[in-house]
Amino acid sequence: MVKIMAAPKKILVKQTRSINDTLQVHKRTIKALGLGRPNYVAIHNDTPAIRGMIRTVQHLVKVEDVK
Repeated sequence: MVKIMAAPKKILVKQTRSINDTLQVHKRTIKALGLGRPNYVAIHNDTPAIRGMIRTVQHLVKVEDVK
């Protein structure tokens, strides 16, 4: 029997604040998410790893579901 897997859920991550005067860990996390400056946007699969990265920089980004 073959299981049909649904497409992974996607989330849109938008950087809302600058990374100036933030910790080096936060700067690296923003780069790993594919962001870099305010108003940059990246779309990722909704995985626990990505959610953990977002939680680390939650004060710098905004998250929305993609339909």
